[in-house]
Amino acid sequence: MVSNKAKAHIALLSLNMIYGANYLIAKGLMPNKIGASALVFLRISGAGLLFLLLKSFVKEKVEKKDIPRLLLCGILGVATNQYFSMNGLSLTSPVDAAIIVTAMPIFTVVISYFLLKEPLTLSRILGIFIGGSGAILLIYLGNSGIGTGSLKGNIFIGLNALSFAFYLVLIKPMMVKYQPLTVIVWTFFFGFIFMFPFCIGQLLETDFTTYTASNWTSLFYVIIGPTFLAYLLNMFALQYVKPTVSSSYIYVQPAVAMLLVGSIAYFIADSQYKGDITLPKLLCCAFIFVGVYLISSNPSLRRKK
Repeated sequence: MVSNKAKAHIALLSLNMIYGANYLIAKGLMPNKIGASALVFLRISGAGLLFLLLKSFVKEKVEKKDIPRLLLCGILGVATNQYFSMNGLSLTSPVDAAIIVTAMPIFTVVISYFLLKEPLTLSRILGIFIGGSGAILLIYLGNSGIGTGSLKGNIFIGLNALSFAFYLVLIKPMMVKYQPLTVIVWTFFFGFIFMFPFCIGQLLETDFTTYTASNWTSLFYVIIGPTFLAYLLNMFALQYVKPTVSSSYIYVQPAVAMLLVGSIAYFIADSQYKGDITLPKLLCCAFIFVGVYLISSNPSLRRKK
């Protein structure tokens, strides 16, 4: 019999593999087939409707005092996160995006220190410094002109990671108090309201008549995979593991993204991704991984898991 904690770790591994593939799939749609903000609208509204459908089988109300926290979680973990994620990815390399996001555990530890009073030991401080240095350097490398990376896109991805780190910490008490579907429906509801005025215009300008079968397949993947399934799996996992544990699985994403981008660059002679995997980027990735390892291998943290 598989324990709930083991299932949580399987869920975290699965959702980060889904995210890893999404960098390349979503990038393939933007901006020629759909604008980044329009894609954000479809992701939040499409997945939100699916969550609402599932919620019809779960009868649970939330207390009025928890509404402000759920509102903030919807703004940070759905609207802001999705907006900067897609707009950043549309401007930069899928490899850069996948690596920068791995700094999320570092953000999560710092935020947990201030909001949850989790201790900052020497190994954690060292991990924050090493991993943070790698993330900052990689963001700056967006100015190098090599590959498809960009400074603005990299900054957006960094803001995406920061907003989701806040979300992971803030949502944890709600996951203990309520069922996952109850929490996720409320967060997507508030996320939709906040996102609507920023994204509806671009959606109305999108010409779906030009879509091929592969375009529709990619669009459905982006809505169902890294939005509906990933949020659902993350909500399930957060019931049994700490936010810092959840965010540490994010290193799976660049591995998947690099594998896919490397395969395309190898098999397609004129691939736009030829310069996306470089030694400096790999070194930045290594710095971030070491930082995350130092954070997640903290003895006191392991005893609390």
